Amino acid sequence: MAKIRVKDLLIRTYIGFNPDELVNKQDVVINLEIETDIPESALESDEPEDIFNYKVITKKIIALVQEGRFKLLEVLTKRILDTIMEDEKVKWARVEVDKPHALRFAESVSMEMEASRQS
Repeated sequence: MAKIRVKDLLIRTYIGFNPDELVNKQDVVINLEIETDIPESALESDEPEDIFNYKVITKKIIALVQEGRFKLLEVLTKRILDTIMEDEKVKWARVEVDKPHALRFAESVSMEMEASRQS
């Protein structure tokens, strides 16, 4: 089992339900942790066949977030997690999405969710 981490993925999207949030994109910061198996054959051959491709999933997440409109941070976080879990190679995943400056006196507000595949 291996753990892949994608750290501080910064994307702009429509997030929130206040009038200005409905018309202006804002930054969100996404952190992912994904557990997957790495086949022994990939470790021996140093070839990317049959491994979980973190570049592909990151591109899917970027497209989802950039093209979407979300009122709730919870919904955005769940959709990212669902996108990751679509790949059968994923055994477990955790997603944290930060919305910088969502509160006046706070650096950010974040939502974290995780899922695992039943054995």
